[in-house]
Amino acid sequence: MKDNEKFINEAIQEALKGIQANHGGPFGCVIVKDGEIIGRGHNRVTSTNDPSAHAEVVAIREACTVLNTFQLKGCELYTSCEPCPMCLGAIYWARPDKVYYASTKDDAAAIGFDDAFIYIEITLPDQERTIPFEKVHPETALLPFQTWTAKENKIEY
Repeated sequence: MKDNEKFINEAIQEALKGIQANHGGPFGCVIVKDGEIIGRGHNRVTSTNDPSAHAEVVAIREACTVLNTFQLKGCELYTSCEPCPMCLGAIYWARPDKVYYASTKDDAAAIGFDDAFIYIEITLPDQERTIPFEKVHPETALLPFQTWTAKENKIEY
């Protein structure tokens, strides 16, 4: 068995583990560095009441803790399903070298996990979104950005 199949099967086993434990949706993920799994996660949304506890996010958090860093350069991420928009964002922030997935977003949509509406919402003007967005701009709005820019000992990312 090729390493890619081995690790994608580990991600699938994580998904099954989460289903059996009644933790959340049918999704699993592993993160690999130098041929070793350094992070595992399965969906824990309903068991933790945390809408961000998707498999990829859980695995990213664990792998970053293991590596003591906020980026996953030199790592590969294996997930049982094509990532949702939130996980896609987390993956890009974590910067692994490559992502492998098994099922597609269409497969997920077919069983009730449809993220298409999020992609549509992103393109809409603020006031036309299902959850309206409104910009509030006090005089201090840019103060955090100005403070960050002036900070000499910041850790860039």
